[in-house]
Amino acid sequence: MLIYNTLTRKKEEFVPLKDNKVTIYTCGPTVYDFFHVGNARVFITFDMIRNYLKFRGYDVTFVQNFTDIDDKMIKRANEENITVKELGERFIAEYFKDADALGIKRADVHPRATEHIDAIIELIEILIDKGYAYEVDGDVYYKAREFKDYGKLSQQNIDELEAGARIEPGEKKKDPMDFALWKAQKPGEPAWDSPWGKGRPGWHIECSVMAMRYLGETIDIHGGGPDLVFPHHENEIAQSEAATGKPFARYFMHVGYLNIDNKKMSKSLGNFFTVRDILKKYDPEVLRFLILSSHYRSPINFSEELMGQAKNSLERLYNALYSMEHLEGIAADRELEEKDREYLDKLHGHEQEFIKAMDDDFNTADAIASLFNIVREYNMNVDEKSAIEVVKATKETLLKLGNVLGFFRKFTEKTLLDKEIEEKIREREEARKNKNYALADKIRDELKAQGIILEDTPSGVRWKRL
Repeated sequence: MLIYNTLTRKKEEFVPLKDNKVTIYTCGPTVYDFFHVGNARVFITFDMIRNYLKFRGYDVTFVQNFTDIDDKMIKRANEENITVKELGERFIAEYFKDADALGIKRADVHPRATEHIDAIIELIEILIDKGYAYEVDGDVYYKAREFKDYGKLSQQNIDELEAGARIEPGEKKKDPMDFALWKAQKPGEPAWDSPWGKGRPGWHIECSVMAMRYLGETIDIHGGGPDLVFPHHENEIAQSEAATGKPFARYFMHVGYLNIDNKKMSKSLGNFFTVRDILKKYDPEVLRFLILSSHYRSPINFSEELMGQAKNSLERLYNALYSMEHLEGIAADRELEEKDREYLDKLHGHEQEFIKAMDDDFNTADAIASLFNIVREYNMNVDEKSAIEVVKATKETLLKLGNVLGFFRKFTEKTLLDKEIEEKIREREEARKNKNYALADKIRDELKAQGIILEDTPSGVRWKRL
């Protein structure tokens, strides 16, 4: 398996630190608002990566944090006249609503910055003792120039990086490249006791602490959006490796940007969308399909047209599954023939195509193409005369691979039981025989309201879920 490592700017063979165990830390949201569609791409991508690693037999421990103390949170909490804690609780709950809708599974741990203040203080003290940090009037700063490898992730030297750095009003750092580990309390801000007086942690230090707390001093995969390469992940490396003397993460993975109608998403351009906005209009699985239809490192475009294409493509996969489910009830219960075995060999070949694509730096675009190859093979070769084993194998393979990508939730998490639907269909057929068309239409409408579509075909009534 190959993974593109931002640290080396090349694909590398993936070798976990400890045998078959994989540790992953990704940066989660700052919980002051609903997360946007660009965030969704990151969260969906790492959910897919975890799924696939598990599919390949790895024992995965996945940690995604919540930043629940931050300038933006303080500002919004003050505007709403509530505490920062209350704001955080509210938007953590809202995060889970949207994440659940998108099929994003819960992390093994969702740590919060405010729950790790003691550990943050302890790490800062280590950095001060080692000469990597200093205190000025209650603020503590990291000395970037003291860390000889500073800039290795963004692949710029410190003088190049300094060109874009400056000392903001109110900051007391000695060098523009230094960054805050601890911020002294300002009026109206929440604060915690520390050796340097009351204050709160800086942004970067929390992730170092929580990653090492739950996954160890060296983790396998650290990931996030492209905007986190510098300064966030660069600073995490500097403070973590200065403290431990060990590599912080073996593989850094960063997801590409998501644009809106070929323009960068921006509130000033009026093209900024939260996931909550998107889900008012689109099925969440369609958004997930669109996001995974491109390689995770490539820029991706969000538009009405592309969402329509994603919807149609996903429906083709669903229709194939509904067809397979229908055929399971009428396919021939017979021994396999040579043509059946040849078909199953091709089916296995398409599964290997999927694995080959995913082993190549999680190439979901090619992996999805292999799902459509399965459907095409099925449509060309399988009907009611086929052996039931062939139908079942095709359905099981398509579901298994699709589930790795987080597809087919409406198929696997059915609200109405199949036998209940079949009973309703029998009632409708009986009503039609008795020329009670009003009742037949009523049953059809009731099923449609529950997401069940009926299709009258020469071989009988077929149904599918929307």
